Amino acid sequence: MEVFQQHESEVRSYCRSFPTVFTTAKGSHIDAQDGTRYLDFFAGAGALNYGHNPDAVVQRLLEYLQQGGIMHGLDMYTQAKGEFITAFQQRILEPRNLDYRMQFCGPTGTNAVEAALKLARKVKGRRNVFAFQGGFHGMTLGALSCTGNKFNRGGAGTCMSDVTFMPFPFGPMAEIDTIAYIDAVLSDTSSGIEKPAAMLLETIQAEGGVIVAPEQWLKDLRALCDKHDILMIVDDIQVGCGRTGNFFSFERAGIVPDIVTLSKSISACGLPLAVVLLKPELDKWQPGEHNGTFRGNQLAFVGATVGLQLFEELDIPTQVAEKSELVQRELAGMIERLEPNIGLRGLGLIWGIDFTPLKNPQIIDRVTQYCFEHQLIVETAGRQGQVIKLLPALTTSKEELSQGLGIIEQAVKQAL
Repeated sequence: MEVFQQHESEVRSYCRSFPTVFTTAKGSHIDAQDGTRYLDFFAGAGALNYGHNPDAVVQRLLEYLQQGGIMHGLDMYTQAKGEFITAFQQRILEPRNLDYRMQFCGPTGTNAVEAALKLARKVKGRRNVFAFQGGFHGMTLGALSCTGNKFNRGGAGTCMSDVTFMPFPFGPMAEIDTIAYIDAVLSDTSSGIEKPAAMLLETIQAEGGVIVAPEQWLKDLRALCDKHDILMIVDDIQVGCGRTGNFFSFERAGIVPDIVTLSKSISACGLPLAVVLLKPELDKWQPGEHNGTFRGNQLAFVGATVGLQLFEELDIPTQVAEKSELVQRELAGMIERLEPNIGLRGLGLIWGIDFTPLKNPQIIDRVTQYCFEHQLIVETAGRQGQVIKLLPALTTSKEELSQGLGIIEQAVKQAL
């Protein structure tokens, strides 16, 4: 690891939590240079919903490469992009009666958020945006301005304006009527807060500590946006593409956002790709008004098309429902046995174990260290990093899930 420590920037982060050199990976496992095999409950921060190197995706990618398929296409018409657009329309949008145009921006989630913000401001002619306390939307300036975390915002080095943070229904804010509060702010001509072009939200705040927005709250927020002529942007980058069971995380609430951002697992294999879905009447872009050299990642298009097939063929919604029940049952049992004050939140296959109520920040460090020493990769999230966030691949077997949860229970037991 000396080469990394000597030559790579201090900004590196995950490698500090997992100090080993990884070489190969398959399914729910990742192998290190020293021969150690780790069970992965991190899945590339949610970018590997189908696990590492899924056979069907790898096979199609190899075929594409061997055929000399175009690798770089900017936003030109290509067969790979056309096949993905067709598959997405036929397999995802049409069955859900959703009518969206598809925009391919720079292949990162944060750039999708940047594009969504720019478009909303352009369409509505307003500068302000409402974001939510606890939300995370990316690390470039526009997306970062909508991110609540003080540490993340501290890296900007400049003022981040034109964003007003509204309360998300969690913690003390769950005790008030947040919808009524936002409505009052928008209705009061003396509130001192500029009417926004859009409200940007996650239906589940992942980095915020796995905070699941209630379905009724999402319905009411959609109605509030309509009442005040404000666009609703759903950031589905981490919890979309089947993570909650449905392809889109907002489906459970029966709402239709005006703009949706997707990235991470949309390529089905970890290749960078980002998509902005926008209602046709909002497509007010001028040609090239938002662009990027790598906005046409051809290999990612190929993988993404296979991923949409896998979503159906593997019956991901049923798999996630069954595995979610297993995870919730085993974690709830662990908490009951070891420490009833530990919090548990989640939906589908994103779960958070919250150690905040224990008021001992060292406990979670001991838990994560034990997990890594016993070949399990998990990450932390939430305010002060006091939540263990579980993001196993959706294809992780029930046996693998139970194995990992068993390691977590032993880790918590020894940490307490």
